[in-house]
Amino acid sequence: MYFYRFEGMQTHHFNPHLSSATGPILEGETMYFRLVTKRAGTGADLHYHPNELFAFPLRGKVDSIVGKDRRIVQPGMLVHFPPYARHGFKATEDNDLVYLYIKDRTWTMIGAAADEALPDEAPSVTEVARNIAAGKYPGQKKDPSKSKAIINGLGSCYYTLIDSLRAPPASAHCARRVEGTHITFNFVESPAGHVSGEKKAAHEIFVYVLDGELDARVGTKKKRVKKGDVIHVTRGKNWQLTVTQSGPVRYAGVQSTPRLEAYIDKHGAADNWRG
Repeated sequence: MYFYRFEGMQTHHFNPHLSSATGPILEGETMYFRLVTKRAGTGADLHYHPNELFAFPLRGKVDSIVGKDRRIVQPGMLVHFPPYARHGFKATEDNDLVYLYIKDRTWTMIGAAADEALPDEAPSVTEVARNIAAGKYPGQKKDPSKSKAIINGLGSCYYTLIDSLRAPPASAHCARRVEGTHITFNFVESPAGHVSGEKKAAHEIFVYVLDGELDARVGTKKKRVKKGDVIHVTRGKNWQLTVTQSGPVRYAGVQSTPRLEAYIDKHGAADNWRG
């Protein structure tokens, strides 16, 4: 299956001991792709994880900290969480927060509090739920000296891709690209009739339509996709996106990097988040 909508999918609360984040998830070969909601005034305590994460707000505002850099983030700004970076992400008091969440599969969905060590093996969601049901804290013993969280030297992890998601569209095809260690994030605007694609996808791809419509083809499957639709392209698959004549279109696209693919090919992806 190559086409999805998050509406109607099962929602999950993966890290109840660390975060209020809930939402559906798509599990790719190399990446997790989610739509996350945090209720106003709630969010994530300071924590970290070995896998890389990108967050792109769609609605609401977020009080974000990466390392020591704290900012109020609104839709249009991308936040990058490098592997092991200490971070927190909380919805402001005025509105709920909804954002795209993309994380690589070198580790599971479970993070560690900033003041504790990582476990020797990546825990699963099932393990966390079992420990909570038994009245046990599902992390490690609190000991900041054993934490692997990175606080300093991260650089600026905030990228303004557009002033507002309500801003007028670009006059030409325009792609703003942020390439991390394992994941590349693209913010794309395209006029009517624009065509993009590959005969053989070099990387795994997820696309989330922010506005407008596309005639999408993945392999032999075709679909007209619109706002809120998700397209998934596996490595080696042929694909094409054509902006309809009602254009323009605006979408977020993510893809795996060669470094991530080499890791997954050699070591395999982290055990399925269900565990």
